[in-house]
Amino acid sequence: MPQEAVLTMLIQGIVVVGVVFSCFAGLTVIERKLIGRFQARVGPNRAGPFGLLQPLADIGKLTFKEDFVPAGANRWVFRLAPIVPVVAAVGALALIPFGGAHEWFGHTVTLYGTDLNVGVLVLLALSSLGFYGLILGGWSSGNKYSLLGAARNAAQMVSYEVALGLSIVGVVMISQSLSLVDIANDQAEGVWYILFQPVAFVVFMIAAFAETNRTPFDLGEAESELIAGYNLEYGSVKFAMFAAAEYVSMIVISAFAATLFLGGPDGPWLPGFIWLGIKIGALLFLFIWVRATVPRFRYDRLMKFGWKVLIPIATLNILVTAIVLGLGFAN
Repeated sequence: MPQEAVLTMLIQGIVVVGVVFSCFAGLTVIERKLIGRFQARVGPNRAGPFGLLQPLADIGKLTFKEDFVPAGANRWVFRLAPIVPVVAAVGALALIPFGGAHEWFGHTVTLYGTDLNVGVLVLLALSSLGFYGLILGGWSSGNKYSLLGAARNAAQMVSYEVALGLSIVGVVMISQSLSLVDIANDQAEGVWYILFQPVAFVVFMIAAFAETNRTPFDLGEAESELIAGYNLEYGSVKFAMFAAAEYVSMIVISAFAATLFLGGPDGPWLPGFIWLGIKIGALLFLFIWVRATVPRFRYDRLMKFGWKVLIPIATLNILVTAIVLGLGFAN
């Protein structure tokens, strides 16, 4: 690979990671502000003007907290576990097309890290890899409640990842490609796939809540049952890394949904990356809205909903899509 291409990719990676982690810090404030408004509270308003410096206060607090490893823990795995979901979430960003090719200062720059012909599968694999960090964190802590939280995460991942994968099949059948760049380009030339696959979009978003371990599917850290679950023994920077992984995963899964169903960077007048940012912001607002309004599921109902509702609906959607495409109605 030419040295210039390597340098361009390195700069792109630094910019994307910097922007995403800045968004993660801002998203924590926005979420707490919005939940406060939803619940007739004010939210953070002490750290800086309008509470905007709350992320810096949180980082400072967590940095100076005691960082220890429990006596019965597997030390190496315990330290490695928080890193895995962060790396997996950040790595997935390389597959998201934030726009097409542009000429900047005499150089052609693409607004995506890489275009793989199996990009959808790789992104799903990275999503699964992130869950291993939660599972390893609970197992390596040497605490039975942490282990129960990890076991719940494992069962939840298996259940809802099936529904998530099935919800994408209809999009792949229509676009005839597993490349996220091709899927985004097809929608830019035609119509957004949410018009063809509204049921798949709903199934995808419900499964996305479970994949990102968000309310009402955060059973792996149900405080009333597990004393905080898989992350019970973590503190300081390690605890912050688990929190960062959750928020970055929310951003990634929202970008994934926007690319699959909402045209990705497609939109009039404004640059593509701004349109994608608007769509990601709208989906993140949905994540926050649901957290503020929907109570946590009971665990047996969580599993029944995944296996007996979402998976049959996603399978039926694939069948209907195949019939429609086979009869040529979508052409």
